Amino acid sequence: MFDLFKKKPKKNLPELTDIDNLPLKVGDHVMSQRYDLGECELLLEEEEYFYRSLETDKRVSWLRMIDAATERQKVKKIFL
Repeated sequence: MFDLFKKKPKKNLPELTDIDNLPLKVGDHVMSQRYDLGECELLLEEEEYFYRSLETDKRVSWLRMIDAATERQKVKKIFL
């Protein structure tokens, strides 16, 4: 009647890949190629991806890291 209990559609989160086409997941450490962030960690907050710099604690949305030519993220995955 009022649709009070109707389920809200979930946002489809994109599959992120680094500059070398390696898949990224939450918690991965990457080296940023933009904004002088240095080493970053990939976070998921309120259904949106963010990169948090481990050096400066600055946060940048994943949308600002898209490479226009390849549509990949301008980051390089770090294997610990």
